[in-house]
Amino acid sequence: MEKLSPSPCNMIFLSILVTIFLVLMTQISHNAEALPLFTNSRWIVNEGGQRMKLSCVNWVSHLEVMLAEGLSKQPADAISKSITDMGFNCVRLTWPLFLFTNDSLASLTVRQNFNNLGLVESIAGLQANNPSFLDRSLLQAYQAVVASLGNNNVMIILDNHISKPGWCCSNFDGNGFFGDQYFNPDLWLQGLTKVATTFNNVTNVVGMSLRNELRGPRQNVNDWYRYMQKGAEAVHAANPNVLVILSGLNYDKDLSFLRQRPLNLTFSGKLVFEIHRYSFTDGKSWESGNPNQVCGQILNDIMSRGGFLLGQGYPLFVSEFGVDQRGTNINDNRYFNCFLGLAAELDFDWALWTLVGSYYLREGVVGLDEFYGVLDYNWCGTRNSTFLRRISAVQSPFQGPGYNESRSHKVIFHPMTGLCVRRISFLEPLELGPCSKADAWDYTSTKTLTLTGTYFCLQADKLGQPAKLGIICNNPNSKWQAISDSKMHLSSKLQDGTSLCLDVDSKNVIFTNTCKCLSEDKSCDPASQWFKIIDSTRQQKSAKSFLQSKKIVQFLENTFL
Repeated sequence: MEKLSPSPCNMIFLSILVTIFLVLMTQISHNAEALPLFTNSRWIVNEGGQRMKLSCVNWVSHLEVMLAEGLSKQPADAISKSITDMGFNCVRLTWPLFLFTNDSLASLTVRQNFNNLGLVESIAGLQANNPSFLDRSLLQAYQAVVASLGNNNVMIILDNHISKPGWCCSNFDGNGFFGDQYFNPDLWLQGLTKVATTFNNVTNVVGMSLRNELRGPRQNVNDWYRYMQKGAEAVHAANPNVLVILSGLNYDKDLSFLRQRPLNLTFSGKLVFEIHRYSFTDGKSWESGNPNQVCGQILNDIMSRGGFLLGQGYPLFVSEFGVDQRGTNINDNRYFNCFLGLAAELDFDWALWTLVGSYYLREGVVGLDEFYGVLDYNWCGTRNSTFLRRISAVQSPFQGPGYNESRSHKVIFHPMTGLCVRRISFLEPLELGPCSKADAWDYTSTKTLTLTGTYFCLQADKLGQPAKLGIICNNPNSKWQAISDSKMHLSSKLQDGTSLCLDVDSKNVIFTNTCKCLSEDKSCDPASQWFKIIDSTRQQKSAKSFLQSKKIVQFLENTFL
């Protein structure tokens, strides 16, 4: 195992640590004694019954090279450490079926396979950064990556991404569904059994995803039940410790058939379902349509085809989502503002696509840059630190078993920034800040948002003015409705009947403004006005000090005298 020595890359990651330190401090540290994982209704929990939210990133290892990407750029331990430094606690590590079912392929050394592919420069990079990998077999190299992640306390989901090594996916690549050219069901069951057995005693391997993105003209519900049940039973028989994760049809968008016909398995407490969603799942809808309408339509689609499982008592793992990290893709940007609101509201487990900064070889291109990767081309720094700050809000649980630090309350989340509404002091305007320091609110049946434990409610004042707190909470300007198709505009009315929406200015101050993008307009962007009122049982700022503050006297004087 290579030693991790100081380098400019490591110094860059120190800045990431500072950025997300508060988030990491709120997480419950997982350790070997807390594993394996189980399910408790819709939650994933550890042996002690404490919720263990999977906040994962995908690490690609299923392409022709059959080696985890990036090892020619940085030492394996440096990459593994960077994952936790960025706030992720888990990796969805992909694998091709043939790596575990074709002995002649699996016995090739890394050096031999890279030479066969003409990747001379990558061999030199491996020699510099991970020399011990070069003469290991491909199977041993995969195990070494798992070991590196385990040594850095990263949980691992092993994902059977494809059969024949290569980029995924298309309807006609021969890897899509049971019976396709490269997808023999019996061989698949053999491979699942071998992987489950191989990692049976590896504590940090906490789950196995049976198959990525079932698709193509052969796909049908009856064969899904037939083979996915066999696969689940095979994995559990070989390794009863791991979570068994099942994907749906149509590129893992559709699990709606489970609404009426549940799986019939011999085991319990281990079953998780997974779905995928990107902006391009829906073509160019986000760019060409009204964002409020598109968001509403797609959220309804997600809930009807997969999200409903949470209500049926199953964990839902959104094992792929992601955006162009350069921030220039309008389709992606609009999609992610909507998606992040849903991620906070449902508080589901997830895996971001992708860790990868660049590929050894992808679709015939050597050294292809991955713009969806959180790491840069050289795997040295991050592409977009703002993006990492945004997702840090959903890396920790808002609720779940063991997270009963306070009674249930609401938090007001702002997806565009990944921040939550808070107050610095009583006389200063409300503003956005880390969700770990957000105020706790009660959202009453009369549509008032009241600071928990107080009589103070959120009020609209005037157009363009900061929202305020007041104690007369029965007027129209104290009522807040979630409007628009997105259900993320929080709207109130002034005494004269003028409707205003919460908004955020350039300094993150909360103010009220004319509601945006409620018409058919396709060019406007409502993101600054999108808020989600979400459930939480996490400890928030105490209202007690607020009520005891001497500044309350000044407020009462200003209000009544």
